[in-house]
Amino acid sequence: MVTLTLILVFFYIITGRDPKELMAKLKGIDWNGLYIKLKNKLKSYARKVGRVSAKPILILYYVLSDETLSLQDKVMIYGCLIYVISPASLISVSVSKIFGVLDEATAIFIVIRKIYNRITPEIISKAETTLSEWFDEPVQVQIA
Repeated sequence: MVTLTLILVFFYIITGRDPKELMAKLKGIDWNGLYIKLKNKLKSYARKVGRVSAKPILILYYVLSDETLSLQDKVMIYGCLIYVISPASLISVSVSKIFGVLDEATAIFIVIRKIYNRITPEIISKAETTLSEWFDEPVQVQIA
């Protein structure tokens, strides 16, 4: 139920509709517990899609650790991440490989655009470090 509600709120937010009624259902959620469970799912998903595709997903994940993030932004990010890693999709990859991936990429792009000011060099560094651990690679240091 929580997963479906998060995905519905995500779609409400990105389409500009008012998600207040749905948001009321999410008031008592244990966000820390959800955050921990999500990382394990992201790791297995990242191994399937590869390092480059997993990086924006991990960046969104680490933005969730920002204590000042609004409930609406948290729900939007969780909804996006759950939508991307879940097997359910608006356009199935089996129907069209390009469009099947494009709907998920579009969801990530929209959310990153909405929370872009929250993405810090520290978050990017955390994502790179995590990806290096997950893919058994040396940590890549990027100089901005």
